[in-house]
Amino acid sequence: MGSKHNSPGNRTRPLSIFVILGLCCFFYLLGAWQKSGFGKGDSVALEITKQTDCNIFTNLNFEAHHNVVEIIQPSAPKVTVFKPCDVKYRDYTPCQEQDRAMKFPRENMIYRERHCPPEEEKLHCLIPAPKGYLTPFPWPKGRDYVHYANVPYKSLTVEKAVQNWVQFQGDVFKFPGGGTMFPQGADAYIDELASVIPIADGSVRTALDTGCGVASWGAYLLKRNVLAMSFAPRDNHEAQVQFALERGVPAIIGVLGSIRLPYPSRAFDMAQCSRCLIPWASNDGMYLKEVDRVLRPGGYWVLSGPPINWKTYYKTWKRSKEDVKAEQRKIEELAELLCWEKKYEKGDIAIWRKKANAKSCQRKSENICESKDADDAWYKKMDTCITPFPEVTGKDEVAGGELRKFPARLFAVPPRIAKGSIQGVTAESYQEDNKLWKKRLTVYKRINRLIGTTRYRNVMDMNAGLGGFAAALESRKSWVINVVPTIAKDTLGVIYERGLIGIYHDWCEGFSTYPRTYDLIHASGVFSLYQNSCQLEDILLEMDRILRPEGALILRDEVDVLNKVKKIAGGMRWNIKLMDHEDGPLVPEKLLVAVKQYWVGSSGNSTSGDEESR
Repeated sequence: MGSKHNSPGNRTRPLSIFVILGLCCFFYLLGAWQKSGFGKGDSVALEITKQTDCNIFTNLNFEAHHNVVEIIQPSAPKVTVFKPCDVKYRDYTPCQEQDRAMKFPRENMIYRERHCPPEEEKLHCLIPAPKGYLTPFPWPKGRDYVHYANVPYKSLTVEKAVQNWVQFQGDVFKFPGGGTMFPQGADAYIDELASVIPIADGSVRTALDTGCGVASWGAYLLKRNVLAMSFAPRDNHEAQVQFALERGVPAIIGVLGSIRLPYPSRAFDMAQCSRCLIPWASNDGMYLKEVDRVLRPGGYWVLSGPPINWKTYYKTWKRSKEDVKAEQRKIEELAELLCWEKKYEKGDIAIWRKKANAKSCQRKSENICESKDADDAWYKKMDTCITPFPEVTGKDEVAGGELRKFPARLFAVPPRIAKGSIQGVTAESYQEDNKLWKKRLTVYKRINRLIGTTRYRNVMDMNAGLGGFAAALESRKSWVINVVPTIAKDTLGVIYERGLIGIYHDWCEGFSTYPRTYDLIHASGVFSLYQNSCQLEDILLEMDRILRPEGALILRDEVDVLNKVKKIAGGMRWNIKLMDHEDGPLVPEKLLVAVKQYWVGSSGNSTSGDEESR
């Protein structure tokens, strides 16, 4: 029977309800107080929020992991807008300007070497394209045709008319493939060389053309999968190297003068002089010894023209029989001294082959260079001593290491790495570098689908490292000049051992080329490398000078450095995007991709960029 009185549990229930309601009210009031911004923790968050500029980006789907990145800095300085240079500077080449060159001695072609302007004379404006400038013809048509508007100079069509160098037809130049020493065409000339030199099987991949003219030899070697580095001085023929690059053929402005060529030792499988008129026997054979420095053991040297076949031509050359006979004899003696064996002489052509090592020849000279660094070439005086062969253990061993035939040598471990000559680089790290650049190139092609097509024929890598970018891009549609900065680790020898071409350069100075000679420029870490050496503005202006209208750039660097670059480039008529690293936004390295706008020069100091943009 139940009690009429309440149990203890029933008596406490109203109290519990009251406590719960009280706690709810308390926490509600506490939450409201904190939300007001006066709570200790949220006051810090509110202050940070006030300092943050939260932009909303409309384009967040450019590519997966490649969103446009805007980096905000407080009180950013106003962007400097670079004005166009006067149209008279349309072919400006800072370190090979004619007026400056004429102030230097003519002895040993010193006046034709690099002479760069001092800081106060540098141009800080944008080099204009000539009016009517057009995108070059795609390869292979571009090998044979160049728009007159792009290189409006006709002197070669007159001076070399009978030699079939170049013809003017309407609004284009035609390049029939002729040359002074190959009137039947470059193909027939190369066929004769190939009867002695194993050009067809990949044994010969890199070549050097000294005094190249319009580089028809190099142009026709390309279809045989041989890359020729051609050079000629900026001389009275106006635009030899400019024509070569417009055709889509590797070339630079250069000369055999008093300083070394900007290439490492043992770089080239073949070198040639086709009536280049270099005095090989002069200066104690200094120029031939320089060719020997850059020629690989087992490589070939071709000489066509004076003094070869002197018995037939000495009267035409307006030289005495004794003079040209003595010149050829001196060349023969120098070749023997260098351990070169003559393999062929017929008509106007002679071919020598460099011995594989010092044990396979008996040098009579003791004039061997004492310097251990035969790769040290930037502004170094040319030697009259002979570059020694690398040491070998037997007569059959190739000095410096034997190379595989191309294309196998492109990804094989180069001898310089296998022998431990490149500090910090092993066979394993080399292979990892190759994998990295294959991955990066895949990303680049997603960003810019023209990469890997004939639209970007002439390509430059401004800080090439081991050549991984060029190796990943390798095809007959394009070629890459691999630049190894003089303040970076010297890896250029490795690049040549891979069957690629390149050059040493200091990016604080102008590059040895005409304006508008590259379709695509790639630069990884260049600005971090040089930010304490020279002005980033100067490097960017030089990039703009050598890039063609509507050409593209891919810059890879640390985010803070690229932010500085972006501010400068904002005043340079480039369309720019700053993007995340391929591995995501948390990686501090970023990409800056850009396209140079189309604009041309007009009369006076104005430009027709707005009127003729496209």
